[in-house]
Amino acid sequence: MAVMDDRGFFLTLQAIRRQLTAMPNELYLVRLIHHQTRRAFPGERLWTADQLGSAATVRFLRARNREGCDIYVQPYAGRQNAGYILVDLDRAQPAVIATMRAQGHDPCVVLQTSPGHLQAWIRLSASPLEPALATGAGKLLALAYGGDCASTDWRHLGRLAGFTNQKPARRTAAGYAPWVKVIGAKLGLAPRAEALLQSATALVSPDRAQGSGPHSTFQDSAPTHILASWPPKSTGPV
Repeated sequence: MAVMDDRGFFLTLQAIRRQLTAMPNELYLVRLIHHQTRRAFPGERLWTADQLGSAATVRFLRARNREGCDIYVQPYAGRQNAGYILVDLDRAQPAVIATMRAQGHDPCVVLQTSPGHLQAWIRLSASPLEPALATGAGKLLALAYGGDCASTDWRHLGRLAGFTNQKPARRTAAGYAPWVKVIGAKLGLAPRAEALLQSATALVSPDRAQGSGPHSTFQDSAPTHILASWPPKSTGPV
């Protein structure tokens, strides 16, 4: 049992380090949610990458995960977005990541949260983004790639690799909770990050915001010339 525990510890440690290395930031906000009760573990914690990758932290998080907590993370920049956008591909098409790369929206991190379900982090800026701009960019990406438009706010958290997904619906036929795995990690900004931010800026301009009612949808409030040309055509080979 000790050998298995040690192997599990090092696999979790390796997954955490691989994810955070590809999405560097000064601080990360970590939130633990007990799946059965939907209650957050007391306190939201800010850790550096080194602290998150320490033996004590990994053991603490693994213990909470075994107790039924899902482990979530977000690069932290206070009241701004840290430059990373999460695209929650809850029903991912097989070629979606290749399509994102062909369009210049290369993810820096791709996670398999359970078979057929992906989360992609895309870095759009090396400096913090205003919340409205980050949310607009997230909505455009979700629209383009079939992501969950309800998971596009600027401070949405994604899963931390190396832990199990506690959703009962995601369990295997044998009843096991699936592991959250890193299936892609590449440091750097998305090649078409600047163009995407320009499109998102048009969505959140003051004149558009004033015309959006409380019950309007994203498609209702977005300028039609942007939606008509979205997603952009690929400018290079796949």
